[in-house]
Amino acid sequence: MNVNVLTLFPDMFTPLQVSLLGRGQEDGKWKLNLVNFRDFSERPHKSVDDTPYGGGAGMVLQIMPIKAALESLENKGKVIITAPQGRTFNEQMAQDWSKEENLTFICGHFEGFDHRIYGLADEIVSIGDYVLTGGELPTMSMIDATVRLLPGILGNAMSPVEESFSDGLLEYPQYTRPADFEGQKVPDILLSGNHGKIDEWRHYQALKTTFLKRPDLLKGRELTKEEQQMLLDIKAESEQEQ
Repeated sequence: MNVNVLTLFPDMFTPLQVSLLGRGQEDGKWKLNLVNFRDFSERPHKSVDDTPYGGGAGMVLQIMPIKAALESLENKGKVIITAPQGRTFNEQMAQDWSKEENLTFICGHFEGFDHRIYGLADEIVSIGDYVLTGGELPTMSMIDATVRLLPGILGNAMSPVEESFSDGLLEYPQYTRPADFEGQKVPDILLSGNHGKIDEWRHYQALKTTFLKRPDLLKGRELTKEEQQMLLDIKAESEQEQ
């Protein structure tokens, strides 16, 4: 996969070049192409913003350098802009994007984009209802969530399948040695060696965690008969604990 990022601050993207994602680049699993669209400005001092028509505070990014930077790319693929009015990024979007050969992200800054820049994008995406100083951090989050799903990026091939949101549920509790830490013991089922029962326990715990922490994720989910019974048991447990 080739990932292009149009940004005024390419130095901010160091976190994507270390750890598992950095190793993935070294192994040729994916490529990060950082483009400073200031380089495409034809204005004095390479400025890329101007005051907004109609007045108002702040500066607005101009369309010319961003469009020129975009047109310079050999393989731009799907073009994505982060903005509050976009649909909220989620795991399904990451899975869909991980099947693309090329992705291009456009990072905003200052007061925002000239509205005509949105016409250059295939998707407008938000990571939540809050404001940041620029689009670099949201872009890094979305790249991380997407690239980690590529074959060979994670050591254990099952890891992206078993983690939170991969099947619409939060992840079940995980434990490692010691089995008893200051009286806090690992559930006996995980020490039993019965993998069928362990899988059943994990699914129950994932459903329970989701019901207690993020019940909104269960809305519209088609539950199997087993999950329906599990959910009844979970609700009964919760009522007894109150």
